[in-house]
Parts: sequence; C-alpha cells; structure tokens
Amino acid sequence: MISLLSALLFSISSNLDNLLVGTAYGIKKIRINFIENIIIALITSTGTFLSMSAGAYMSKFLPGSVSNILGALILIILGTYFSVQSIIKSTNNTQSKELALKDIDEMIEYAEKSDFDSSGDISTREALFVAFGLTFNNIGTGIVASITKINIGLTVLFTFTLSILTVKFGESMGTHIIGKFLGKYAPLFSGILLIILGVMEIFN
Repeated sequence: MISLLSALLFSISSNLDNLLVGTAYGIKKIRINFIENIIIALITSTGTFLSMSAGAYMSKFLPGSVSNILGALILIILGTYFSVQSIIKSTNNTQSKELALKDIDEMIEYAEKSDFDSSGDISTREALFVAFGLTFNNIGTGIVASITKINIGLTVLFTFTLSILTVKFGESMGTHIIGKFLGKYAPLFSGILLIILGVMEIFN
C-alpha cells in the first residue's frame, strides 16, 4: 500500500507541470488533440522510466538503508527548494528560468511559443517540443525517487495516465478561476508533495 501511495504521490508531483501546461493552452485556446496528448504522455513516462532506471542502478552501489535515507533527504531538500522559491516568486512577482517554477502567466508565454505555426492546435512536432521540455524537467527527481526504492513500474503507469488526464483537465479548466489558481500555485503544491514523499520514505 505504501509503495502504491509513494508512486502515486511522485507521479502527481511530476505531472503538476503538465497541468500547468494544459491550463496555459486552455487560456490561450490552443487545442491539444488526442494523438498529441498521447505523444506527450509516452515521452514523459519513457523519460521517467529511464531516469528511475538510472537511479536504481546507482543505488546498487549504496547500502539499502543509506540509499533510502539519502534519496528521501534529497527529495525533502528539492521539495523545500521548490516551495520556498515558489513563495519568493509570488511575493516578489519575479520570473523563473526553470520550467518547474514557472507560474501560469509565464506558462502562457511558453504555450504561445510552443505553437510554432500559430495554428491554434498543437502539431506532432510541437507536442514533441513540449514533451521533451517536461521530461528534462523531471529527470533529477526521477533519479532520486528510484534511489529511495519507489516502484518504477507503478510510477511509469501513473505518470502515463496522469499526464493524459492533467493536460486535458488543465486545458478544460483554463478559462475557469480554479484553473488559474492551480496554475499559480502548482510549483508550491509540487514541492509540498515531494516533502511529504521524502518524509514517508524515511519511515518506510
């Protein structure tokens, strides 16, 4: 049960970026079609698998208890960093170069840039651009998560499913106040989830 919850929490944290992207597209009325959404999900879940596999390989060189504590502490540090930086950004109204720390206003600009031909729809090439951006954003946390022995298979499955759902949910909520609220605080929520996950893994 704990392994299921850990995989789910990590996948939710990773896919809050997808929610942010979907919300930004919804606000700009840029459509993400089914095939392009699947492409994004396939690439992000493949990236999760590769990064977690790398972390699992690295953990073989550490004693089990050490790798678990080390990975959990790094998750807590990363979660604290995302949370603190998100609060600082909101307070000072500054911009971030990191995709994981962008708020909804910055993501609207990102969404416009990713629609290269200004067609109002995301093409396959544009979906690849978005997907690789989201994937590279989560490589570090994927490596760390697998060091703590979070189940790779479950995480990849959740990541694939949640990627599809969060992008479409964000797109549909783009014109609603709740979508803008979630978009504004997505980096903070992501950081908090990583902290919770890290604490869980310490006692797991």
